[in-house]
Amino acid sequence: MSKPSIHVAIALLFHQGKVLVGWRNENQHQGNKYEFPGGKVEVGESIEQACRREIFEEVGVGIQTWHAFDVIHHEYDDLEVTLHLFHAQVPRQYLKDIQQPWNWYSREKLLDLNFPKANINIISRLIWAHFIKISNDLSQLAHLNQDTWLYWRTEQDIENEALEALTENELSKLIVNIDIWKKLNIHQQKYVAAIHFKQSQLFELNKGDLPVAIRCIAACHDAVSIQRANQLGFDALLLSPVQATQTHPDANPLGWEQFAALAEMSDIPVFAMGGLNPQDLEIAQKHHAYGVAGIRSF
Repeated sequence: MSKPSIHVAIALLFHQGKVLVGWRNENQHQGNKYEFPGGKVEVGESIEQACRREIFEEVGVGIQTWHAFDVIHHEYDDLEVTLHLFHAQVPRQYLKDIQQPWNWYSREKLLDLNFPKANINIISRLIWAHFIKISNDLSQLAHLNQDTWLYWRTEQDIENEALEALTENELSKLIVNIDIWKKLNIHQQKYVAAIHFKQSQLFELNKGDLPVAIRCIAACHDAVSIQRANQLGFDALLLSPVQATQTHPDANPLGWEQFAALAEMSDIPVFAMGGLNPQDLEIAQKHHAYGVAGIRSF
């Protein structure tokens, strides 16, 4: 006998790096657990229409701009569910309209909350490593600690043999530029940690151009590029340079005060970059950063 099957629209709502989370009542399926807002898709409505309707009914805010996040199929003992995920930023003026019992949680806190099993992959994608090492040496992947990913910044042709030798675990710590990602095989594309976009590539994009079901991170240097990255549905951004660097000696450093003002504009995680080392994580987080990135000191 086949199990009942339902399609559910789920929303990931972000505000200044935090995620909106609620609680499932005991009488609900998978009750007494935390949840992201959403609900069943009704007959005659599109998935995105269902998401918009559910968020207005459950949360109390009318979000118009949504970005596709992922589609996840999960089979419980009694039910098959297909989760259609979207994400959106919540403007400050909407915060007062959010109904109870919805609350904001940091991304790291999500790991401590008891969610239904179908949500495991969602939470995994929302969590980033706090350190990004930038290097043109792929062999560095084998020496990274658990909380560090490698952005492979190279101008040379793809080293197919070197990439093909990487394990799934190593790929899961690797960030590559979009031009390189497009040349990878399907297996490699699926397992890399994130796709990187230069600021120039960021401004070439239109809404809906980003690959779905994989993290995307944009290089930003000013308020306009930060706004663009948020509007296009990026997962995170690199903001630089915080301090003077040998790599870009002609660039004017932001300094921590200006960095904080810019980082506070973003609803997605911001990585501080430029003249920093891993020991700067604490000061970076005090200035609204999620993590830090660098070359020589990492």
